[in-house]
Amino acid sequence: MTQTVLLIQCPDKKGIVARVSDFVFRHDANIINSDQHSTDPEGGRFFMRLEFGLNEDKVPRAQFEQDWAAVAKELGAAWSLHYGTERMRMGILVSKQDHCLFDLLHRQRSGELRVDIPLVISNHADCRELVERYGIPFHHVPVTPETQRIAERQMLPLLRGATDFCVLARYMRVLSDDFLTVYGRDIINIHHSFLPSFKGADPYRQAHDRGVKIIGATAHFVTRELDEGPIIEQMVDRVYYKDTIDDLRRKGRNLEKLALANAIQAYVEHRIILDANRTIVFQ
Repeated sequence: MTQTVLLIQCPDKKGIVARVSDFVFRHDANIINSDQHSTDPEGGRFFMRLEFGLNEDKVPRAQFEQDWAAVAKELGAAWSLHYGTERMRMGILVSKQDHCLFDLLHRQRSGELRVDIPLVISNHADCRELVERYGIPFHHVPVTPETQRIAERQMLPLLRGATDFCVLARYMRVLSDDFLTVYGRDIINIHHSFLPSFKGADPYRQAHDRGVKIIGATAHFVTRELDEGPIIEQMVDRVYYKDTIDDLRRKGRNLEKLALANAIQAYVEHRIILDANRTIVFQ
C-alpha cells in the first residue's frame, strides 16, 4: 500500500465527504485519516485532507488520478495528490544566526523531519563548518544592495535545479520580486512577531523597553508583500518582569526554532491548504 494524501478545496455542498469516501473505497484504497472544514455550510468553501493507502498493484496511480480528475471536475474542486514514496527537497537560506539552521539540520539527520537538504546558501561564510559537518553542500553567495541582482542570478540555478521548496532560516536579505517569480516555488520564512510594532535594529531591546508581556515567532509563506504572506504557525511565550534583554532573545530563538520546524513539518506532511491570504492547517 502506498500512503497517499489528497487535498481538496471546493464550494461547499451536501455529500462531498460521502462522494470522496465512496470514490476511494471503489478504488480499493483504505482511509487512514480524514479531516475537513467548511467556512460556511451554506455557500462557503470546503476544505479536506484525506490520507489513505493506495493499492497500486490493483489501481495504478495514473488510473487513480485520471478517475479522480473526473470527480473533482463534478465538484468544482482544486486538488493535489501526494505519495509517501516522494521525499521533498528543501533548500535553506541563512545569514549569520545559526539557531534555526542547526535545529533543522539536527531534525533532518535524526529522521524527525522527513526531507532531503541538497544545499544551504548563505550571504556569509560563518555557517560553512556547521553545514559541511552534516555533509551538505554550502554555497557562499555574498550580497550587498549593489550586488543583489547578481547574487540572485547565482542562487536561482542552484535552487531551481535541486529543491522543491525553500526555507529562510533567519536569512536577513529581502528577496526581490523577480527572484520569487523565477523560483516559482513555495518559500517559508521565520521572524519574530515584533516586526509590526518594533521594526529596525534590536527589536528585543525595543520590546524590553516597552515592557511587553508576550513575545512570539511567526512562520509564514513568502510573498511580494514583505512579511505579509499567509501565516502557517505562531508560537508565544510569557515575558516576566525579571526577564532581561538576553532572556527575551533566548526565548525568541527557542520560539523561532519551534515555529519554523512545526511549519515545515506541516508543509512536508501536506497538511496545509492555501485560501487566499490565509491557511487551513490540519492537525
